[in-house]
Amino acid sequence: MIHPSYSDLMGIANEGVEPGEHPVVKSRYSIVLATSKRARQIISGDEPLIDDAEGKKPLSIAVEELYEGKIKILGDE
Repeated sequence: MIHPSYSDLMGIANEGVEPGEHPVVKSRYSIVLATSKRARQIISGDEPLIDDAEGKKPLSIAVEELYEGKIKILGDE
C-alpha cells in the first residue's frame, strides 16, 4: 500500500478551496505531474524541504514534501 494515498494527497493539495470553487487538483495525474516535477528539481540540486531526506529517493522526498504541506500545487490561474 502506498502511503500517503492519492486521495490523502489530493485532500491536502485542495485545502483552503472554498465551497463552490474549482479544486486545484482534480485527478491523480495532477499529483503525479507535480511530484515528478519536484523530484526532478531535487535531482538537479534543489535542497529538500524535509529534515530526514538523507537516503531517500527524490520522488519519495517530493511526496513527503507535498504531504507535509512544504510545497503547494498551483492552479492555472
